Amino acid sequence: MSTITLTTWSLEMTSPEELVAAAVPGPEITVSRAEVPSPEFSRFLYASVGGDIHWTDRLALTRAQWVEQLGRPGVETWVAYDRGTPAGYCELDPQGDGVVEIMYFGLLPDFRGRRIGGHLLSVGVAAAWSLGDRWPGREGTRRVWVHTCSQDGPTAMGNYERRGFKVFKTETEPKEEAPTPGPWPGA
Repeated sequence: MSTITLTTWSLEMTSPEELVAAAVPGPEITVSRAEVPSPEFSRFLYASVGGDIHWTDRLALTRAQWVEQLGRPGVETWVAYDRGTPAGYCELDPQGDGVVEIMYFGLLPDFRGRRIGGHLLSVGVAAAWSLGDRWPGREGTRRVWVHTCSQDGPTAMGNYERRGFKVFKTETEPKEEAPTPGPWPGA
């Protein structure tokens, strides 16, 4: 196996006024919250979005671990649809002190390059800022952050920056290059 240099950027927004919303790409695109946690659906989204960009950290989780992750208060999954077909998702992970991480964000390969990502990210970030309104007992959001890396899609960083995120940390490390797993085993 060869070694690659992996760069990871952490970006943040510290005020809802920093969000620069993208235009809705068309009436056929909708975004809604998956209000009933479903490990099967979330695993489908994770594997389908991340299969060609080296997302592997959750592939070995058991169903019980998925249930635990998705069942934590304040964890939300927002899904973009193109005429009823899932196109991508944004998973919000509330942390302490009013911080919300965009844990996972992306589009299935066939939906990239159609301006769906900017709209989905806009909806996801707005949802992160209003998370406390939907979860009684949660404090208001004071910071939203996300990380992306050099293995993510080529437009990921630009999308985050166009929405108003600012880089606050950059890390570079060598990493063993692994084969791309694809959206399902054997793909």
